[in-house]
Amino acid sequence: MILIAGPYRSGTGDDPQKMAENLRRLESVSYELFKAGHLPMIGEWVALPVWHTAGGETVGDALYDEIFHPTAGRLIERCDAVLRLEGASTGADNDVRLARERGIPVYYSLDDVPQVEQ
Repeated sequence: MILIAGPYRSGTGDDPQKMAENLRRLESVSYELFKAGHLPMIGEWVALPVWHTAGGETVGDALYDEIFHPTAGRLIERCDAVLRLEGASTGADNDVRLARERGIPVYYSLDDVPQVEQ
């Protein structure tokens, strides 16, 4: 399982359309990872429904902060690697830090991600 990390909220001014575009950008590499034999994972895929179910309404509210970054941290505990996409992102930089602390690989390009032998 490879966590795809990159900008989601950063640089959007909390504009929902820009955040959705960033999520699509993160998702854009998921099929390539899947074809290579990996299970792609994006923290927002988990955090968004948890946040909504918990009553989250405003990006950046206390509930948002309680859920979003901790979700990525919990996922990294279960991931085999992180793919860090380009773009400024405090959260993605934190994901890289956590991955390095855990001793799992961090890739910066799809070309660097190994294929799974079948």
